[in-house]
Amino acid sequence: MEVLRTTRAAENENETGLSYRQPPHNLEAEQALLGAILVNNEAVQKVQDFLLPDHFYEPVHGRIYLSILKLMDKNQIADPVKLKPYFEHDEALADVGGAQYLVRLAASAATIINAEDYGRTIYDLATRRALIQIGEQMVIDAYDAEVDAEATEQIAEAEKRLFDLAELGQAESGSQPFYRALQKAVENIKSAYQDPDSLSGVTTGLTKLNDQIGGLHNSDLVILAGRPAMGKTALATNIAFNAAKRYADDKVAGADMSRSKGAVVGFFSLEMSADQLAARVLSDRANLHYQGHDTIQSHAMRQGKLTKEQFEAIARAAIELEDVPLFIDDTPALSIAGLRTRARRLKRQHNLGLVIVDYLQLLRGTAKGGGESRVQEVSEITRGLKALAKELHVPVIALSQLSRTVESRENKRPMLSDLRESGSIEQDADMVMFVFREEYYKEKDKPSESDQEKMLQWRAEMEQLYGRAECIIGKQRHGPVGTVHLRFDKEVTRFSDLVDEDHLPERFE
Repeated sequence: MEVLRTTRAAENENETGLSYRQPPHNLEAEQALLGAILVNNEAVQKVQDFLLPDHFYEPVHGRIYLSILKLMDKNQIADPVKLKPYFEHDEALADVGGAQYLVRLAASAATIINAEDYGRTIYDLATRRALIQIGEQMVIDAYDAEVDAEATEQIAEAEKRLFDLAELGQAESGSQPFYRALQKAVENIKSAYQDPDSLSGVTTGLTKLNDQIGGLHNSDLVILAGRPAMGKTALATNIAFNAAKRYADDKVAGADMSRSKGAVVGFFSLEMSADQLAARVLSDRANLHYQGHDTIQSHAMRQGKLTKEQFEAIARAAIELEDVPLFIDDTPALSIAGLRTRARRLKRQHNLGLVIVDYLQLLRGTAKGGGESRVQEVSEITRGLKALAKELHVPVIALSQLSRTVESRENKRPMLSDLRESGSIEQDADMVMFVFREEYYKEKDKPSESDQEKMLQWRAEMEQLYGRAECIIGKQRHGPVGTVHLRFDKEVTRFSDLVDEDHLPERFE
């Protein structure tokens, strides 16, 4: 029982007999927890959600814990007899009595009732050790900084390590065994299989788009691109609201929020102010409450040109929207480092589940020496956004401009080569979606009233295009490309599922 403790204590004395300061740990707690699990495997259910093998101070304890988890994953009993063959030739275990040490662990078992308390103690001490490592590394980095290294970069790196520690329980996620990644993949597949919406990611609120992409997936960088007036901000706003509304509805319904297809949304608007975005959402929702023949438009709301019925509809919509977890940050000229800091804070405080950036070209890079080209800066930004998606384990949607070459082509449907300023946008993105409205271009080609024949043909074509939009999936790392047809109501900037032909407006006025 005392062999391991005595051995470790001896190692903490140097040749002069002086002891040194040890990292926080509790070997007795580790032994008691492992013993409890070996005696009653059900004890592991109390700790496996938060306790990892890396959290054990004694490496051999971590290996024993990992072996127990592997056996239980195979629906086998994990006890000293079953574990013995795996540790007969373990040199570290041989130092403390060999495979017989497993029997001594079982003899020192805590009760299953205390298992979680011991697990929390081990976890807490591991967190303190990680904090010490982070602090030591911060001191070393500050003393040995490169000449061109920015102090803000060190702050950002330290913040990332602290965030990882707070979220994952370890300073660096590092490599992980394949079985753990495999478990996560199976969980995602099972979740999609059992979900009535057949989604493995966050909903967009648009049925056909969900069917095409399976929702917005964690750790993915999604680029949503389009020329001005195509409606990319409107589509991003619609997706943001739909995801946040689904999250709020699931919460009210008492659903298991770990399985919710909604999300807490962080919308970083570098172009429009927060109140302008809020007015768009409010206008959209108010029209669902309004029974009049006309439409409540956001510009009429700003000017106060409303009827009593319209104002009452807006008031009802505002009450409905109060609890929607949609956070808008309209800080102008935000840097990629600043965006990461704010997103981490939202993740920590509100369990952020989706990030939207409007738009990519308005973000700033670190601008170390000022000599970088815009292409290099955009490349840094896209890499930073992809890293953010992986770090926070959430989907990130970044809006992007397209180059003017689109306007010079006869067929103005965008392509991947039209992405502006950097090929890294296409390279770093897991998915690229384009918003395209042929109605916009056809409207600009309106012929003269004197040419009756052309006017009739133009009106016929406009009737076919009216209220239609395309979401073109130009790249999808985990699925097929293709085009999703949507309905777009430009009066309230709302994208929705396209209804059948016989339900479309009769003619273009």
